[in-house]
Amino acid sequence: MGQVTTKQVMDTFELDLISGEEGTGRHIPISDISRPGLEMAGYFTHYPANRVQLLGKTELSFFAMLDAAERKDRMMKLCTDDTPAIIIAHGEKVPQELIFASSKRHVPVLSTRMSTTRFSSLLTNYLESQLAPTTAVHGVLVDIYGIGVLITGKSGVGKSETALELVKKGHRLVADDCVEIHQEGENTLVGHPPKLIEHLLEIRGVGIIDIMTLFGASAVRTFKRISLVIDLELWDAEKTYDRLGLEEEKMRIIDTDLTKLTIPVRPGRNLSVIIEVAAMNYRLKRMGVNAAEEFSKRLDDVISMDTN
Repeated sequence: MGQVTTKQVMDTFELDLISGEEGTGRHIPISDISRPGLEMAGYFTHYPANRVQLLGKTELSFFAMLDAAERKDRMMKLCTDDTPAIIIAHGEKVPQELIFASSKRHVPVLSTRMSTTRFSSLLTNYLESQLAPTTAVHGVLVDIYGIGVLITGKSGVGKSETALELVKKGHRLVADDCVEIHQEGENTLVGHPPKLIEHLLEIRGVGIIDIMTLFGASAVRTFKRISLVIDLELWDAEKTYDRLGLEEEKMRIIDTDLTKLTIPVRPGRNLSVIIEVAAMNYRLKRMGVNAAEEFSKRLDDVISMDTN
């Protein structure tokens, strides 16, 4: 899982630092944002102190109605050792009680001119992306007809060579050799290349080639949602491979199960065409067209007619 500091949020959204500069290195552990309305009323029993606290017009207008002792008490309780930041929306004036409490507890107080709702949405999306669970997989990620296909297999089986042929056919390379994957949401995995090897492809006997330089910007993508896993393995005569496609194998990455196809590799098999067809067939299945199930149904009808 990635890490985000208050300083990163401040720089990303160009927020103004009001006070508590010593705490800008604090880590933000979760993407949830709190709008402490109940806390302004004095209810701190379930105060989520480890969240970014966002104060808008509603919270500040209520706060202004409190007496001096209550205002000081609320802000001292709002600023804890676990609070990553307190952000004031709409460019509202920051209460002096908050500045005092933040300076004492070293809690950064930031300000934005954006509305509370819009900033909350933007910050939540940013934090969810940065704090999403991540992993890395050895393989090649290619965008084929809009389907993100992760090609896996043992070293030397032909993953990169197949990806090169797919790029020549007009498909787009996302990552070769190492695919960094993060989970953006439920059942949503997004893959991208490490910066060091972005746009690069390694072909044994040729070396490292730059796909964007050779084939143009349209031949690469910086990220892609992964929908299908195709595992290449050397042909094993003792193994029985799926010939109908009725059973769907799954591969779990982080917390998401992806459809997985195992493609045997041997001389004479055109892997790029097979993978293209697999991607198109996957799309058809998601649209409700399943050739294997239709064939099975026809077969059952024929058998039923013969027995009658």
